[in-house]
Amino acid sequence: MRRSAGLTAISVLFGLAAVYLWTICALKLVAPEAISLMSGAQLMYGLELAGPYMALLVGTGWALIGWGLFRLHNWARWAAMLVMVVGIAWLVPKISIAELGVPVFWYGLQIALRAAAAWYLAQAPSVIDAFVGKSPTL
Repeated sequence: MRRSAGLTAISVLFGLAAVYLWTICALKLVAPEAISLMSGAQLMYGLELAGPYMALLVGTGWALIGWGLFRLHNWARWAAMLVMVVGIAWLVPKISIAELGVPVFWYGLQIALRAAAAWYLAQAPSVIDAFVGKSPTL
């Protein structure tokens, strides 16, 4: 079965998130004062306080999910939906206390995009067909 363009885009975004977190980890290990671990806060959901090795671990998780989506593994689809739901839950307090204007728009846009991507992975006929039509192999 063919992978849809939306599914490919979501898997690539997961891979880019992994590369971003790995870059933060590498910079932090090479030059500790060069970058703040808070740079990865949007992708680490509170774990950025645990240090650069946690950025490496979380980045590996993002990469694993992206690879699984690209290879059409159903567990990766469910993991991606779970990550997106956690991301939405993480943004709700931020949008609740944000000042009107650009911050509310920015957090609202992130919530909407994550909800749309999760809904797409859960309900789109092309995605369901791609995962159902694939033989269950690792």
